Order: sequence, then C-alpha cells, then structure tokens
Amino acid sequence: MAKRVCFVHYHEIGLKGKNRSSFENQLVTNLHRALHEWPVDAIKRISGHILVSTEDGEATDEMAHAISRVPGVARVSLAYVCGLDQEEYCQAAVRALGEAGDFESFKVHARRSSTGYELHTLDINRLVGGVLCKEFPTKKVEMHHPDVTVCVYVVQGNVYVYADSMPGVGGLPVGTAGKVVTLLSSGFDSPVATWMVGRRGATCVPVHFSGRPMTADTSEWLCQDIVRALAPSGMVGRLYVIPFGQRQREISLAVPQSLRIITYRRVMFSVAERIARIEGAKALVTGESLGQVASQTLDNIAAVNEMVSMPVLRPLIGSDKQEIMRRAEEIGTYDISCQTADDCCTLFMPRRPETHARLDQVHEAWDSFDHNAMIDDLVDHLEYVDFDQCPSYRAPRSLKRRHRELGPRDEFPEGQAGEQ
Repeated sequence: MAKRVCFVHYHEIGLKGKNRSSFENQLVTNLHRALHEWPVDAIKRISGHILVSTEDGEATDEMAHAISRVPGVARVSLAYVCGLDQEEYCQAAVRALGEAGDFESFKVHARRSSTGYELHTLDINRLVGGVLCKEFPTKKVEMHHPDVTVCVYVVQGNVYVYADSMPGVGGLPVGTAGKVVTLLSSGFDSPVATWMVGRRGATCVPVHFSGRPMTADTSEWLCQDIVRALAPSGMVGRLYVIPFGQRQREISLAVPQSLRIITYRRVMFSVAERIARIEGAKALVTGESLGQVASQTLDNIAAVNEMVSMPVLRPLIGSDKQEIMRRAEEIGTYDISCQTADDCCTLFMPRRPETHARLDQVHEAWDSFDHNAMIDDLVDHLEYVDFDQCPSYRAPRSLKRRHRELGPRDEFPEGQAGEQ
C-alpha cells in the first residue's frame, strides 16, 4: 500500500537565485510550527517542492488545509508516494482519480526531475492514461481543459501521484523579510493589513491602543482573538497594548476639537516608532484606506506621517471596504471584527473632524501640550502578551530588562504575559 504524503508546491520562492535555499529552509521551519499537533515524521526539501510525511503514512485533508494557510505555500497536494514499479504507481493513479469526486474528463501529466528513469514523460502519460481509461471507461480524456489532472512526478528514486490540489495563500515565508510594527485595532482593516504584510514574509509585531481606563478592555481581548485567528500563518509572536484613554482626554482638553484625531494619531505613530526601534523593526504598517474616514485623506495622512522617519506601509490604501471585509472572511478575522467594542477610536471624537489639515495649525496644536513627556510615559507603561506561534520572532533584550510586570490582565487563558 502506497503511503500518502503532503506534496507542497511553492511559486515565488522558485524564482529566487542563490538565496533560494534560505527561503526554503524558513518555509520548512514554519511548516514544523504549523503542524506541531500532527504526527509529522519528516518535512524536507525535494527538487523544488517540500515533502511532509507522517508517522502512520496517512496524511489527511485537515493536515493539508493547515499547510495551505502558511505563507509561501502556493498549493498542497495529497500524493501517493511509490517506488519506480510501473504497476505500483499506475494503481496509485487509479486511487487518486477515484478520490477526485465527480468529473467527466481527465488527463495525465507526467514530469521527471532527472533523466535517470528509463521512461520518457510521454511514455509515462501513455502508460498511466491507458490504465485509467480501462478503469474509468465512461470518462473522457481531455488534454486542454480537463476536470481532473492526474500528476505523476518522478523525483529522487520515487514517484509521487496526485489528482487533487488545495490552493495556498502564496507569498513568501514569514521571517524572510524582516520585522515590522503594525497598528492593530479590533476592526476589519488593520488585521487584514497585518496579514497582507506577513504574507510577504514580514514578522509582524502588532501594537493596540486601548481606551483603558476610560473604556473597558474588551478591544484588548478581541485583538488577542485576532492574533490567535492569524496563528496558522505564524506571523505574530507578541502583541503590545498601550492604555491610551487618559492621554486622549488630556489631548481633547488641549487642542482644537477638529484636530483631535490627527493629534491622537501623531502620538500613536510616535509611540509605535519607539517600539519599532526597540524591536529592531524596519517599518510601520497601518490599515488606512484612502478617503475612507476623515483621518485618511492625503492632507491628514501627510500631517501624521511627518512624525516618523521610518517607512509607513499601507497595503490597503487602494482597497474599498467590501474588498477588505471579503479578505477578513478569508483569513478568519471577520467574525471577531464584527463584535463591537469601545476603544481609543471611539473616545472624545469631534463632531466635525478636519479633513484637510493645514500643517501650521497642526503644529500649533501639537505644541499646546507636552507631547514628548506624553510619548515617554506611554512607552514606559506599555504592556504585552506573548504568543507561541511565530518561530521567526525574537523578543528585544532591552525591553525584558525595563519591565517587571506587564500585560493587560493578570491572567491570560492562552497567551502568556510578563517577563520572558
């Protein structure tokens, strides 16, 4: 009986040059983390693919689904692994096609990674196709647009046979593009922005600005749920929480009402950049979409952007709300973001926020309170929750020394807070 394995395909990694092996090795590491609950026997590279085998030789659909959610994976196929015996891999092809569900047409697609096997790919196509035509006499052979393609891949002394593939999320393995700090709320936009940058290989460090103590801490718990929903991608290792409510109140009393939101965001960007420097991150990430709300006009974005010297990535800048919500459903954060929770975004909101801020007025409002002391105090009182889901995340040593008691609450059901 042929063993069943997960045959992992990647696309973009295959376009890399001399550093391709480092991308492949990182993907192998990330797959080990994603599959820690399964009885995995080995995960190894084989000629442009990743092979995942289990101790019992029976890889499952659930296991393939978990693999498909790891960035860097283009497709994953449940394949039968056989020797070079023709009868053995022909029977595996019969099994694979029989498990493909309802179909009317099929074709065979053979490949060899080397010329060491005596049969040419055309000969393998004819051999396997002839057997399948006998076993499935009512089905048609269609070379151009078949319902099912039976793949026969000869590589390193084995033959891998599969007929069904599950699409993956694509992109690059997390941990290959450096570290970024993302501004995370419990809404729809910022979790999607975080996921999109993580899918490009970045290790993400979310920072959530809570309305505490002026609001309940519900949004903090929703953000932790969002991080857990992103766990299959393995892109988040730590969530920072900044209690911002009292400072917002101080700002609301000091600056003109129309400039409150811009001032809030200037403080938030400044704090996020401080954390990024501590973490060794190279960029900030936001969920802003151009023109979606008052703070996301070009003038207001420019007024906030001048607070930081590092790049600010906005992966959703050209997306509309419907596109963002569809992506939230795909990545598993939609239902969490549907829950209402007061956070810093709902506190002390002006009736008529400025949509086209003038920098001279913004600077005047900025100088009306001691912003440097406020930023220092927010950084000094930051809190965090660690999550064991990102193999590429490394905590900063300086932060470990500075804080003895951290975390939004004393107990965390699944995440752990405090000194590491």
